[in-house]
Amino acid sequence: MKITFLGHACLQIEVGDTHLIIDPFISGNPKASHINIEALKADYILLTHAHQDHILDVETIAKITGATIVSNYEIVTHYQNLNFEGHPMNHGGKWEFEFGILKYVNAIHTSSFPDGSYGGQPGGFIIEGEHKNIYIAGDTALTYDMKLIPLHTKLDLAILPIGDNFTMGIEDALVASDFVQCDKILGYHYDTFGYIEIDHDEAKRKFFAREKDLMLLEIGESLEL
Repeated sequence: MKITFLGHACLQIEVGDTHLIIDPFISGNPKASHINIEALKADYILLTHAHQDHILDVETIAKITGATIVSNYEIVTHYQNLNFEGHPMNHGGKWEFEFGILKYVNAIHTSSFPDGSYGGQPGGFIIEGEHKNIYIAGDTALTYDMKLIPLHTKLDLAILPIGDNFTMGIEDALVASDFVQCDKILGYHYDTFGYIEIDHDEAKRKFFAREKDLMLLEIGESLEL
């Protein structure tokens, strides 16, 4: 399983021959100007919620690739009404795709489309594929529901928002890593704009002091599990 950070909360995940794009916000992010969205491969586009900084490039990528959009019922219905392929899910549900088992889990945040219309309830994803399990938290506060995750899934990686203000910050992400029982963390949703800028060295030190590994990838950089 290969995970590439595309800036903000956007990821590309390769599971075997299948390509996933998570929360595509690239063209509106000056820090990701070197990423060519027209060259991205995508069989599926996974959306945690409907805010613009998570869906901006959905239609562009889906038109080029024919990708299936996976999210909550309201978001998928929105895109199906625009003639895109979609697979609706809801909280607590799972489905076996060719890349593995995908579960849609709780998040605490808000969710509306840029025009203010309802975007359903926000969520996160657990992906179990190629004998590796990852948790993509989405935009969320620290929530006690995270304690449910290790009851059914032993994680190899937790991808957590760390920018604070709109989501968890560093301290709450440390607690979240305890809740999900995973000491290998990929941070995201930070530095894109002023409200969520962080001190990278301080963040890494705080995780290291707890014998945890916080990875902060450059945009376009990848890791493999």
